Amino acid sequence: MAKTILVVDDSESIREVVGFTLQNEGFTVIKGNDGRDALKCFDGRPIDLVITDLYMPEMDGLEFIREIRNMSQYKHIPILFLTTESQLSKKLEAKDAGATGWIIKPFVPEKLMNIIRRVIR
Repeated sequence: MAKTILVVDDSESIREVVGFTLQNEGFTVIKGNDGRDALKCFDGRPIDLVITDLYMPEMDGLEFIREIRNMSQYKHIPILFLTTESQLSKKLEAKDAGATGWIIKPFVPEKLMNIIRRVIR
């Protein structure tokens, strides 16, 4: 059975490019427009990995991660930030919130896939 990855970004083009890359590698992809929208996906279905942006309307990536980490069924899944932000202070804040890793946009598909293969269970 294919692993399921949730892609959360307020940019439709980023969601589409990341989704296309993942689907070409055999993953099932679900998408959310921002943290609040993506929380609807945590309804009992299996999610094996989350890739999220940091800056989004409604609910940013940090708040979104904190919400996931409070859900017993999902609190241990890997979560990767895919963002333009590169400040060390933001990376540390993300790690404290529960992020597994950090990828800077624009991303290289091969690098993204290498990171995903290292963190997905």
